[in-house]
Amino acid sequence: MDYDYLKYKKILIVDDEADLREMVTSILEQDGFKTIKTAGTVAEALKICRDWEPDLAILDVMLPDGNGFSLFEQMRTFTEVPVLFLTARGEDEDKLKGLGLGADDYMVKPFLPKELSLRIGIILRRYYKGEDPIVQLAGSQIDFDRAEVIKENKHFPLTAKEHDILLALYRNAGRIVTIDQLCEAAWGDNPYGYENSLMAHIRRIREKIEANPSKPVSLITVKGLGYKLVLAGK
Repeated sequence: MDYDYLKYKKILIVDDEADLREMVTSILEQDGFKTIKTAGTVAEALKICRDWEPDLAILDVMLPDGNGFSLFEQMRTFTEVPVLFLTARGEDEDKLKGLGLGADDYMVKPFLPKELSLRIGIILRRYYKGEDPIVQLAGSQIDFDRAEVIKENKHFPLTAKEHDILLALYRNAGRIVTIDQLCEAAWGDNPYGYENSLMAHIRRIREKIEANPSKPVSLITVKGLGYKLVLAGK
């Protein structure tokens, strides 16, 4: 799988130090990662994990309302998201405990930014190696790696916003994705006021993926709720 596609995976950073959260976020953004959220407590991290469903979590061990080990164990009751511990505690006992719980990797602060990105890439490639970035729809294909739609042997490039919207729909294929969720996927943590822009993007996406955009069969409107993407054969 192309590594660039993995950079659209959702990453959660959990650390009690705001400066560290900002630094790791900056490192990942500079390396091309698109979708990142942060948390400073166990409670906040659990809520994000349940509501947002990250694709990878980076956990600190020392947290104000608990520790990363207990957070990891609570996460494992409802998600199998891969986990990397990133902590100032470098004792062998802590490292063995984290890995023994089933974590995918363990890094000690301070760390080299490039090493962090490389380790995250290794985890993502290993964990999501079975995914196919080419998605089959009723009358077209979406190639997320190349950010384009193939329809009737023609290639239609996707804009960055169209790509983000379609990716959010694909991650929840067959399920309703709310307008707020799609706006957040395309415009970040302050998505309010973009509803009209979203509708315009949806219209352009349908022109690219649907055989008949006025009668969509792949990108369906669920009145009053949002939209859903229907894959071929589903």
